Amino acid sequence: MKNWKTTVLAGTALLAWAAAAQAETVKVGVVLTYSGGAAEFGQQVDRGMNLYMKKHAEELGSNKIELIKRDSKRPGGDIAKNAVQQLITRDKVDMLAGFIFSPNAMASAPLATQGKVPMVIMNAGTAWIPSLSPYIARVSFSMWQSGYPMGGYAADKLGCKTAAVGYTDYPPGKDSLNAFKTGFEKAGGKVVDAVPMGGPREVPDFTPFFQRIKDAGPDCLYVFVPAGNHATAVVKTYNDLGMRDAGTMLIGPGDITQDTKLQGMGDGAEGLITMHHYSADYDTPANREFVEAWKAEYGADSTPDFMAVAGWDGMAAIFHVIKTMDGKIDAEGAIEALKGWTYDSPRGPIMIDAETRDIVHDENVHKVIKKDGRLAIEVIDTIKQVKDPCKELKVGKCGQ
Repeated sequence: MKNWKTTVLAGTALLAWAAAAQAETVKVGVVLTYSGGAAEFGQQVDRGMNLYMKKHAEELGSNKIELIKRDSKRPGGDIAKNAVQQLITRDKVDMLAGFIFSPNAMASAPLATQGKVPMVIMNAGTAWIPSLSPYIARVSFSMWQSGYPMGGYAADKLGCKTAAVGYTDYPPGKDSLNAFKTGFEKAGGKVVDAVPMGGPREVPDFTPFFQRIKDAGPDCLYVFVPAGNHATAVVKTYNDLGMRDAGTMLIGPGDITQDTKLQGMGDGAEGLITMHHYSADYDTPANREFVEAWKAEYGADSTPDFMAVAGWDGMAAIFHVIKTMDGKIDAEGAIEALKGWTYDSPRGPIMIDAETRDIVHDENVHKVIKKDGRLAIEVIDTIKQVKDPCKELKVGKCGQ
């Protein structure tokens, strides 16, 4: 009997050792803006990723995930590219994730191809980014997904016959301009002016740009800026110049009514109309649970925004890959696992398009209202499961 017990114990230990030996640690290189003027963006994505990991860690079983974080600092592309080079060659990461600014994702894409490392984009919104590498999948958005339907909605539902566009002069801004203009003019509207308004780093003085547009007198002003303090300055300048009273309606993608900045915009933000895929005010079970968990983890006064939910959804996608491949990651297998992947996100149902490797989600028409003494987002219309129109229409680089 003693020998039998010894044999059983030895066998149990052997099985435990074998299970431990089979467990994989998946290294994920995370490239975000952790410092500088856009650090708040990186923090939102980072917190979303970390919160998902904390809430779902048991789903990986014996496998583990290790995040190796690098600071891209600014949108120029050079720092991000160097970080990715090190993550691939020195740290031997299995996957890449993050990327706030489009130039950073663009500069890094060839390295993902050369190193055969799958890359999950969690913010950068220029439409054709996924085409830069067969190993890229995006869980965030494309500027065309909001800009194009906003163009049609402005003409058909908001009564805008003429519009001007103000945009930050870098790839996502140009994308947003082209998307809105295409949708607006297809619906019978006319874009009377398109004004580049500086770059994404420092917040410019929007006054001369908006004064030029006010003088032109369009029915609508569609604005794209890279969220954050840029968005606050847009709303302030619009109100300071009395553009609403002059008959010009301010509209845009949801970047200009970002959850984390909304309360600081003041009552002048009431009535703004945007097209977007997420607000912390969405009253759905998945979002209520997400916001509650966020506030419990990061403080009652903290608020998740669209970048936070992209971090959460991006980590859900990475978990899906790890579970599908049992921790043994290769680029082809990871991308195949993501093609057609569906998930019940806090933003609503999402899917990775199997053909384009890009996100598919609902686009909602947001109206800023006053509710219970605070500014809030009200959904007044929804366009279901929007694929990237740039690719659907084969516009420019999206058609190559």
